[in-house]
Parts: sequence; structure tokens; C-alpha cells
Amino acid sequence: PPPCAHSPTLPTEGALSSTGHLLHPGHLFASLFWQDPKCQYCSFRNPMPSGPAPPVGLWEALAPPRSAPGPQGGEEQPFLRECNPVPWVPRPRRVAGRLQTRRPGGARWEKAPPRPRSTAHAVLMRLSFPGFHPRQVIRRAETMAHQVLYRALVSTKWLAESVRAGKLGPGLRVLDASWYSPGTREARKEYLERHVPGASFFDIEECRNAASPYEMMLPSESDFADYVGRLGISNQTHVVVYDGDNLGCFYAPRVWWMFRVFGHRTVSVLNGGFRNWLKEGHPVTSEPSRPEPANFKATLDRSLLKTYEQVLENLESKRFQLVDARSQGRYLGTEPEPDAVGLESGHIRGSLNMPFMDFLTEDGFEKSPEELRSMFEAKKVNLAQPLIATCRKGVTACHIALAAYLCGKPDVAVYDGSWFEWFHRAPPETRVSQGQRGKA
Repeated sequence: PPPCAHSPTLPTEGALSSTGHLLHPGHLFASLFWQDPKCQYCSFRNPMPSGPAPPVGLWEALAPPRSAPGPQGGEEQPFLRECNPVPWVPRPRRVAGRLQTRRPGGARWEKAPPRPRSTAHAVLMRLSFPGFHPRQVIRRAETMAHQVLYRALVSTKWLAESVRAGKLGPGLRVLDASWYSPGTREARKEYLERHVPGASFFDIEECRNAASPYEMMLPSESDFADYVGRLGISNQTHVVVYDGDNLGCFYAPRVWWMFRVFGHRTVSVLNGGFRNWLKEGHPVTSEPSRPEPANFKATLDRSLLKTYEQVLENLESKRFQLVDARSQGRYLGTEPEPDAVGLESGHIRGSLNMPFMDFLTEDGFEKSPEELRSMFEAKKVNLAQPLIATCRKGVTACHIALAAYLCGKPDVAVYDGSWFEWFHRAPPETRVSQGQRGKA
């Protein structure tokens, strides 16, 4: 086989970029047919969660995913790319030193990317990436090489092996984020009885804005940083979240989204949850975790969070698609909201309905990206366009954000106040219900 692209014996003439060997044409062709198992740059697989993601080569950055993550998630997932999931086939033409690049849904003007270094270089680009202009391939590869999504799901097998290997510590923390309706189950009591060895209890009732009149609103940056810091989580920690719901997953995506909205990207959901952890016979313990406190710096990412005012403005501008994660009966207003006093069911005008339970298999695992994409398409939700997820109190809306993330769309925003806030604040004509009361 040809030598690995990072080998110093390869010539540097004709390299695609001065940023390093990743963009060397030799690596491009070598990666198509052969991979050096000892070279992190030749791997198409996800990095191990205990370390940072290795850089992505040119071919990996632009090629579609080779395979989809299975229902167990874990090591078999390919790189997920933080880019538009809809293929981009530009049709550039030079106008006064600039390129007019046509995208689906409109046109955009941008500066011309750097020119290929030679005719052979341009031919290489044309042969390797048909439909892409050579100059745009260079710049797009350089910008996409560092935009790699962190793995959103880990398997019970991977976590069990990490527990057995003693990897839990400052670099890897596990959180039990279970929560149940009052009068049904007691989450903290069940945690004290049995949980994943080394796991800490994440109390979602404690880590919220208690001063808000609305349910489960996000805490402030400082409050979140203090809370997770006491759980031994720093900005370098890989966090794995699970819950004990019978569905396999309920509140864990909410905590996953909370970490992401506060700027922490190395966070994953245990695929299958505690339900499948027990079913597969993995070890449990009743010994509470006592991690060493750590320093966590939270930075709010406002692009992943929408407020009442922004959603109200969107009713006129229609810049965002709005998707509701509640059951169809609650969305339509034909079923009551559970455990709610003074809250009628219904939905925000113009929103679509995708019940979060549909994203899970009967065994409690997340469905494959192919199935998830088909579900979005069936509901006429365009993943290439901006999207806001909502529900009753901003919890199950995070299932929509997670499902879209698995499809390659990491920028879904959540309306934190959701239906609870909307019902109490929005004008009556913006609240739609098919119940006995008609419009709420």
C-alpha cells in the first residue's frame, strides 16, 4: 500500500494547503483505498470519548458518512460533521473578482477562494469531488476540518468497559438525571438504591431557575457552573448522562442539551438508558459517588436557546420551523396536560407535531439516522432550515434537538418556556386547541 500521508517521505509539492499534511493530495488518494491503523489521521471512526477528536482529513470532511450508528451507538459510529446535511452543489461563476454561489433556496455572494496551485491540482479536485469548484474545495475543506461533532450517544457496552477499566474520574463523569412525576417514583431514592458505579445524581429540580414562575427554566451561567463543578465536572470532562425511565430515555437529553447550551460539547447520552443497562446485566452499586469538586466555566450559547419574544416574532417572520414534541392528543388539545393546574392543552399556532416517543425503538434505543431523517421528511421538516423545538416545559423538546443532531444538524434551538409559558403569556389567537373550549 502507499505510505501514510503524514510520512515525511511524501513530497510537499502540490500540497493543497499550508495548514499541514491533512490536505496533501497523497493523503487524499491513500485514504480512498488504504488506512494506516497506527495513524490517527487515517481513521474514519469516531475518537474515543476520553480524548479530543483528531483532525479530519480532506476526504473525511467532504465525503458523506460511510455508515450509520447502530441502535447500540458506541464505537461503530463514523464522524458526524457539523455542516449542512443537505448536499451543497455550487455553480460558481466569476463576476468582478467574486464568485456567485447558488445554494438551494437562494444565492449568496462571497469572495473567491484561493486558486489551485497548478493545473494538475485543479484536475485532482475535479476528479475527486465532482460538482465542487476546485477553489471552493480547498477553502471548504480547511474550514470543515475542525468542525467535527462530538459523539452524542455511547453504548452500554462502552460505558461498562470504561467502568471496569477504571476510567471514571476527572476525564469521564456519569450522571443519573432521572426525574419522575410526583406520586409515581422517587428518583433520588432509586439512585441511592442502585445506579451505575461512579455515577452522580443530577437533580434537575435543583439545577434550574427557581425564581421563574415557569417550569424547568434554565439556571444562570454561574449557578450551572457551580452545580456541575460540585459534581466533579470541568470543561475537560466527558459527561455521560442517563435516566431510569421505562421508555429508555426521558430527561437525559434535557441535561445533554443543558451542557451544550452552556458551551460544553463533550457530552453524550447513554443509548438505551438505565433500563438496558440492567437488562444486559451490567454492574450496579448503592454507594454514592463523592467526586472531587472541579472548576467549570459556563458560557451561554444563545443560538441554542429561544425566548418567548423570539418565538412570538417568528409567528410573523417565519424564519424558523417550530416543532412540538408532545403527544398528538396534547398537541391537538384533545387530551389534558398531566399534573397541570390551570394549564389547558393545545399548541402554538403554526407549529408541527413530532412526539418524542417516536424517536425511540421499542427497546428504548435511539432510532438510526436514516429512520430519523425519514421521520423529519414525513412531517415536512426541512433540516436544512432553522428549527425551534418546543414541548410543555422544554424537556422532551430536547429529544428533537438530539434526533436532529444525530442527522447532522447540531444547531436546533429549544424554546425553554415552551407551552407552559406560551399559554400564560401569548395572545389567545396564537394558542390553538381542538378541545371543547375551541381556541384556548
